Amino acid sequence: MERAWWKESIVYQIYPRSFYDSNGDGIGDIQGIISKLDYLSDLGVDILWICPMYKSPNTDNGYDISDYKEIMTDFGTMEDFDELLEKAHKRNIKIVMDLVVNHTSDEHPWFIESRKSKDNPYRDYYIWREGKEDNPPNNWGSWFGGPAWEYDKTTDMYYLHIFSKKQPDLNWDNPKVREEVFDMMKWWLDKGVAGFRMDVISLISKHPDLPDGEVQDGIYGNLSPYCINGPHVHDYLKEMYGKVLSKYDIMTVGEATGVTIDEAVKYAGYNSKELHSVFQFEHVDIQDEKYGKWTDKKVPLKHIKEVFIKWQTQLEGKAWNCLFWSNHDQPRAVSRFGDDSEMYHSLSAKMLATCLHMMKGTPYIYQGEEIGMTNANFEDLNEYRDLETFNAYDKLVHHLGVKHDTMMKYLKCISRDNARTPMQWNSSKNAGFTTGTPWIRVNDNYDKINVENQKNDPLSIYNYYKKLIQLRHNYDIIVYGTFVPLLEDSEKIFAYKRRLGNNRLYVFCNFTKDKQLYEAPEELLLSNPRTLISNYDTNVIGLLKPYEAVIYLI
Repeated sequence: MERAWWKESIVYQIYPRSFYDSNGDGIGDIQGIISKLDYLSDLGVDILWICPMYKSPNTDNGYDISDYKEIMTDFGTMEDFDELLEKAHKRNIKIVMDLVVNHTSDEHPWFIESRKSKDNPYRDYYIWREGKEDNPPNNWGSWFGGPAWEYDKTTDMYYLHIFSKKQPDLNWDNPKVREEVFDMMKWWLDKGVAGFRMDVISLISKHPDLPDGEVQDGIYGNLSPYCINGPHVHDYLKEMYGKVLSKYDIMTVGEATGVTIDEAVKYAGYNSKELHSVFQFEHVDIQDEKYGKWTDKKVPLKHIKEVFIKWQTQLEGKAWNCLFWSNHDQPRAVSRFGDDSEMYHSLSAKMLATCLHMMKGTPYIYQGEEIGMTNANFEDLNEYRDLETFNAYDKLVHHLGVKHDTMMKYLKCISRDNARTPMQWNSSKNAGFTTGTPWIRVNDNYDKINVENQKNDPLSIYNYYKKLIQLRHNYDIIVYGTFVPLLEDSEKIFAYKRRLGNNRLYVFCNFTKDKQLYEAPEELLLSNPRTLISNYDTNVIGLLKPYEAVIYLI
């Protein structure tokens, strides 16, 4: 297998609005990130993926961009960004930008021009269609709620928006759009960024006929089959690779909603000439839920294992995996997959980290995950800030008959705002995040769960993450070894083996609060294994204590 720096790296994701506020306005900013670079260097991470910092009216927390070459005023200036880049590089930390090019803000100059008239030079930068008998062009529903089409009276036509109505979709079938995007990417790469995480990149090519979708909830039709992995998505990414990506030593990762194994190999196969890797989301999805993602059920370990094993084994020799439990769009890992009770919080957070970081692929740490930050547990709907959350509440409660109390349980489990509460730095007011009023309420448990409490505690979650990161940097088997699943029928234990040359790495993770016995492989029993890391002081082969994680090296 060809070695690559991005395969051997650990990525730390920053949601800048919630990371650290340097000026007391309640909003995290670039100077705040700069002030924490030593913290990130001490943790040992190699790459910072920073969520959008571009100029934006902030309808969708920066994922609605009005100028790709300017910094959002909330976050600072381009001079601040240049300083961040320089100071990160001095610490051998690379910066990866969030590239959002499926859509722009409706306040972007391209769209302002596009909506002026049907013959405007920018008209075809977006997807406009005539209505049907005073109705939208088709029955598609936006993923943020409501119809996926917005009527614009200026030209008596509708424009497509898969997300918010303030996020019109770009028309990638227009070569001028692609050239605009490619030029912008080159501008950032020439600045010195190390690559891009590409937001919903699997959606950029739409079915040309824009047919009606199957009605799933009695209100709108499903647009997914006609937007995901569309007819020209691979053509456009190959063009991007040829004109931009191949010219730089960078890393690229695509957010590929709805991606399959076969599609992942097309996007990110070792010879695909498109991307280096893609995010798949199967392991964070619960199948066949009545209201889509909105549920208070736990994802069963059986499902998690099946997905990870499939992706680990079926991409072997073909493409590279991305490893993550949480991000800015997902709930907190320890609340969702572990146990955030006081008794098992630390143990289960370490167990989850072990399970993920020892697999094959590039691990992603979402800010606060390294100290075990938990879901927000907001009691009042008004404490939420996420547009998707409010739209879902309106749809499920006001149109589909879900009770308020039930929906609040769903939000506590799955709302994106669970990941967006401020980073918990210390036990002072507002968790040390800001001297002002935070843009979203700080989690009440900040006095117990914070960086200051954990940095000097050798048994903390933070210091456990440091050890995991060091292990990945020190052992090739963790990066390049093949993956072999173990105990596949167990619904309590996730276990696997890594192999490289004559070395073997055995990983056992107990996902329950009960002791678990397992049949140890003969190879392990007959050897004299070294315990590489564990979240307990002592370990017994064949027995796992509650939420125990242990790695044996032979």
